[in-house]
Amino acid sequence: MHFPKAAREAFAVEFGRFLDQTDAVAQSEQLFALLSAFALNLGCPWIAYGSLTPDQRFSKPVRRDPAIMQNYPDEWQDRYFEMGYDRIDPIIKTSRQRTSAFRWSDVYNDATTTEDERRVFDEAAAFGLRSGISVPLHGPQGSFAIMSFAQPRDHGFQNRTIAYLQLAALHFHMKVAKFANLGGIEETPNLSTREINCILWTARGKSSWEIGKILGISVNTVNFHIKNAMRKLDTGSRTVAAIKAINFGIIEM
Repeated sequence: MHFPKAAREAFAVEFGRFLDQTDAVAQSEQLFALLSAFALNLGCPWIAYGSLTPDQRFSKPVRRDPAIMQNYPDEWQDRYFEMGYDRIDPIIKTSRQRTSAFRWSDVYNDATTTEDERRVFDEAAAFGLRSGISVPLHGPQGSFAIMSFAQPRDHGFQNRTIAYLQLAALHFHMKVAKFANLGGIEETPNLSTREINCILWTARGKSSWEIGKILGISVNTVNFHIKNAMRKLDTGSRTVAAIKAINFGIIEM
């Protein structure tokens, strides 16, 4: 399924508005509220963000704990920890192995997923969370968090929706880390004009081929500049590089 041009443009406008709104935010709770509103506009009334403890489990939500923020139904949260699902949650296992967003349905249907693990999804659906995606958020020195988005429908998620939710999750995660002053103050990387242009168009969802056509350079040259920018921004992902460039003020959407 392809989104009409008007829908694609609306998504871009919503994401740009979300970025603008977060500029003036200095508290994790406010940032979470903005992300919740953005996700709701994309059909996801429920979101959850959590850092993992060394034993790979989520800690139980504590009021005003910036490391654990979610708006899942209280009944489902209670059931989740009562049943010890934090010990077998397939989302946690899969996020350890992935670097990009994934659909819950793909994990459910995977041959390596056990019946006990599928029960977590089945029970979540019984509490209204019928489909979702999760975004692994790997950081320096083994730090790790997961952002999940859920909806009450079984229609699934289109690729473009996932792309925007993943960008928003990365932006949220990096802002929260900045609030907590994890890793101290970072110096703004010095990117060349061409690196900035390539990362800018990457942030706008363009492929290397499309960027080459826009800038009048070859695909190999585009990839060369993007790799340099990724190295300077200390990441192995062009998507994370784009978000970092936005947060540093190197580019604007």
